[in-house]
Amino acid sequence: MEKTQKYISQHNSRFLEELMNLLRIPSISADPKYKENVMDCAVALKEGFDKMGLDKTEVITTNGHPIVYGEKIVDINLPTILIYGHYDVQPADPLDLWHSDPFDPQIKKTEIHPEGAIFARGACDDKGQMFMHVKAIESMIMEKELSCNVKLMIEGEEEIGSENLGFFVQENKEKLKADIILVSDTGMLANDVPSITTGLRGLSYVEIEVTGPNRDLHSGLYGGCVANPINILNKMIASLQDENNQITIPGFYDKVLVLSSEERNEMAKAPFSEQKYCAALDIDAVVGEKEYSTMERGSIRPSLDVNGIWGGYIGEGAKTVIPSKANAKISMRLVPNQDPDEITELFKTHFESIAPKGVSVEVKPHHGAHPSVTPIDSIGYKAASMAYEKTFAKKPIPVRSGGSIPIVAMFEKELGLKTILMGFGLDSDAIHSPNEHYGVFNFKKGIQTIPYFFKYFRELNTK
Repeated sequence: MEKTQKYISQHNSRFLEELMNLLRIPSISADPKYKENVMDCAVALKEGFDKMGLDKTEVITTNGHPIVYGEKIVDINLPTILIYGHYDVQPADPLDLWHSDPFDPQIKKTEIHPEGAIFARGACDDKGQMFMHVKAIESMIMEKELSCNVKLMIEGEEEIGSENLGFFVQENKEKLKADIILVSDTGMLANDVPSITTGLRGLSYVEIEVTGPNRDLHSGLYGGCVANPINILNKMIASLQDENNQITIPGFYDKVLVLSSEERNEMAKAPFSEQKYCAALDIDAVVGEKEYSTMERGSIRPSLDVNGIWGGYIGEGAKTVIPSKANAKISMRLVPNQDPDEITELFKTHFESIAPKGVSVEVKPHHGAHPSVTPIDSIGYKAASMAYEKTFAKKPIPVRSGGSIPIVAMFEKELGLKTILMGFGLDSDAIHSPNEHYGVFNFKKGIQTIPYFFKYFRELNTK
């Protein structure tokens, strides 16, 4: 990899500028008014694929936003690595909380990133991390050190639930045939503490509508006489967790995989400061399920959170009404053995059963995801571990993430392949939030590390 690493060093400035250009495209998949921008981003990626020497490059249309594909087959007898990433981004709202334009990337030095961090929507999630693979592969191709075959599948709908990716994968199993899937859409513990994500929580996401009277009512004439949907909704949501922050839905924990004390002890070896955690969030205490640590609560235990709640009058001044309707959106993060469809049905049955007289309740299921776990004794994990150890001079720590990447379980089901999650972001990178950013150090380190995964994956597969 010496020639590849030299090429990376020589072209670091160009790689960074190309990423900045990609970040300037507001490829917001959730908002239809950005549809052309999403397409522009896909086209830009495809043009880059062509320029770097990938073959069979395509912008593949779907019923939603397109998928960008390219490949380089150097020898059919070599292992094949399938790279997945996404080029769509979250909406940037609320804009007034950004310190700079979310689509005018700026490099600013911070305490955590003394070399500078790129502030822009999508900088870490996932354009910056996805683009590391593109540039690492370019470097290997240009220096003729591409040690495995490679296929890239970059989608434009991850932030809206990958609505069309499953169908594409089902219809293109031969095209996507590979030995391992490599994804960078996760993080690591710290810039000096590399880690590899070995588990992801699943997801059940629902929307609730509570309906009371057939119209908004005068709160003076009807207050105290008619059920207020907002009051009722708040009471119902509050009842979903007990005083120990355990979820009260009957059957919710029945299939939860409980880790052994040995496994929990291994997890506890990861460096974590509750004081720094609280300070970073400007909170004075953590909360969560009794008898579990903060790291465990956010990874090996399920959770239930309200993501949005609305109803009634929220404009300027006063309008004294009892609203006709109240709504909320709730996400439940799931752990191994929990099925999102089963959990959604348990939630629906329970929530409808606790509705008092005077209101009706409708639960609308949205997208879900199965949890997933990658064994640390697999060839893919070993290759990733060796790659991190090469560039960081430290053996990475296996960790489980609290987030969900729905496509990981889908890939295993449809393609029969495990996914290796080589993330280089940090928890402090503010993904999905105002002032999202990604360290220049992390971007460069990712490009340096990925070629070694290719090298070691080939070597371990030929032993």
